Amino acid sequence: MDILFKNSDFVFSYRVGGILIRNDKILLQRPINDDYAIIGGHVARMETSAETLKREFEEELHAKIAVDDLLAIGEIYFPWGNRPCHQICLYYKVHLLDESIPLDGVFHGYDDLDNERINLDFCWVPLEDLRNGTKVYPLELIPHILEPANGIVHFISKQI
Repeated sequence: MDILFKNSDFVFSYRVGGILIRNDKILLQRPINDDYAIIGGHVARMETSAETLKREFEEELHAKIAVDDLLAIGEIYFPWGNRPCHQICLYYKVHLLDESIPLDGVFHGYDDLDNERINLDFCWVPLEDLRNGTKVYPLELIPHILEPANGIVHFISKQI
């Protein structure tokens, strides 16, 4: 059971994201014809954040990863359909343990959320594109991906 609470007028979400950079490109996900986001998912009850990332990469990409340093903690406020969502998200650096996925270009996968299958593109995006304005949500995370701090950063993203 995911740590995702919903009622008629509010959503709370506990999520983790994995920042996978290889050869000056970052691996991002996006629903078909939508904006980029960091790969990850909701933490399940009694699951550590590292366990969640490993599970999500395995489920969505069939890739085995190692979880490295915690990069950032985000407090994110955004619309979830017609309800406001308050999300806490931990962002970790991760690396591949094998080369079982394409290491360049775009490939396809899917995620299941609320019993709905969401088709996803997984895209290796040059970091230079992020510097030049390619949007990755949450936007406030981009500077910390491009110039990581010495330690964990905290940011707030208010999209509502």
